[in-house]
Amino acid sequence: MLSRIIEALARVMAILGGLVLTALIVMTCLSVLGRFLNGWLHSAGLGGVAEATGIGPINGDFELVEAGMAFTIFAFLPITQLRDGHASVDIFTNALGVRANRVLAVLWSALFAAVMVLIAWQLGQGTQAKMAYGETTYLIQFPIWWAYAAALSGAVVAALVAVYVALVRIVELVTGAPILAPGGASH
Repeated sequence: MLSRIIEALARVMAILGGLVLTALIVMTCLSVLGRFLNGWLHSAGLGGVAEATGIGPINGDFELVEAGMAFTIFAFLPITQLRDGHASVDIFTNALGVRANRVLAVLWSALFAAVMVLIAWQLGQGTQAKMAYGETTYLIQFPIWWAYAAALSGAVVAALVAVYVALVRIVELVTGAPILAPGGASH
């Protein structure tokens, strides 16, 4: 039951991350196209057309990309951790036995979980500080704490999944039975 909840959380975050990333890509392309068309219309002596139609870059596109990417990165971490999709170099560890690799898996999973909990906690502190201060972005004036809160949501789910994976790796070490499918991007 818990494994299904963790799986669902990781999948939902990955889907949300994919949707936000897709929106950022589309927005960036439209902004670049608008910037190009604005420059072209001005160089052709049609600057009035560009201004009348509003053709130009999207205002605050850099601010939106910055905020959106913070969320997107944290949104993909849960599924990556659950699927053991982090890149690893296995030249040395391939020569070790199964038990030694399970011990290493426990150590790395526990370290990752601790780091994710620390990051989520610090993002929570940062979100509260930005909310209290009332800081906004320069161009579009949206509150910076919104971006922090979005990243925090991904970081909290990533921390939960990381703690779950660390606990599963401990159970795998103790019982000798694999629970999570081995995966990873070996290089």
